[in-house]
Amino acid sequence: MVWDLLKALFYTKLRRVLALFFTSLLITISIASCSAGEDTASVRSLATIEAEEIVLPHADGSTLSRIMERGTVRVAVPDDFPPFGAVNTTMQLQGYDIDVANEMAKGLGIELQLVPVVGNYRIPFLQTDRADMVISSLGKNADREVIIDFSEPYAPFFSGVYGGPDIQVSSLEELNGQTIGVSQGSLEDLEISKLPTGTVEVKRFASNSLTASALVSGQVELIATGNVVAAKLIRDNPDQQIESKFIMKDSPCYVGVRKGDTEFLTEINTIIADLKQSGRLNEISVQWFGEPLPTSLAS
Repeated sequence: MVWDLLKALFYTKLRRVLALFFTSLLITISIASCSAGEDTASVRSLATIEAEEIVLPHADGSTLSRIMERGTVRVAVPDDFPPFGAVNTTMQLQGYDIDVANEMAKGLGIELQLVPVVGNYRIPFLQTDRADMVISSLGKNADREVIIDFSEPYAPFFSGVYGGPDIQVSSLEELNGQTIGVSQGSLEDLEISKLPTGTVEVKRFASNSLTASALVSGQVELIATGNVVAAKLIRDNPDQQIESKFIMKDSPCYVGVRKGDTEFLTEINTIIADLKQSGRLNEISVQWFGEPLPTSLAS
């Protein structure tokens, strides 16, 4: 009986040591987010999770067979980042990523389990096996590619120039003589600032909402902003006929899976290709962003 007690204490201690080891490893290789928040803080917060709750990542590429056997795919999606994903008035998740997650489950022929996750927790949820894949406005960079694998791009995320139908511009060079609004210090502000001094009248505003309001009220003819901001602007002001003029900087979103899940990733890419070819992905873009997929994503 004493021996059994000692063994139980030993294995409890071992589980806690392993949990702390993998948490420390995640902290060491943590990364900054491209498109919505940072993952670093969330990795640190994993240290507060009880050791018994830590599930070691599957690194053997077995995810596809496991989810097909289970009959359910767990997809991490945003619940605080419209129009990619948010909770509606009936407390249901809705948005671009939610619709894509549903299409992904249909393509796999299994049930969907949505796993709401804020930007900080996307990769940790994948790494600790709380989700089978991440569909949550996830950008790709070299640091992330070290620890997870990415699908083909499935969602638009870019900075662009927007305005009414009367203004015809298709490049930065064609902005010469125009008045354009930007949020001060934003990525768009930095890009516009690269133009020769005096060629464009730039009006800087303190926030995205003020920049959008400036276009609606006629203070500026054009604005440079992110497509997420523009989506809300287009949706809230249909009479203004606001449209995208051109893309300044393109940073599309990808589905994330655990490193080495090659078979699963191949299946995901096949579904994404089918959604593009059928036009379904374009329909989802028009619904949530108010504009079709950019050319770089349409095929």
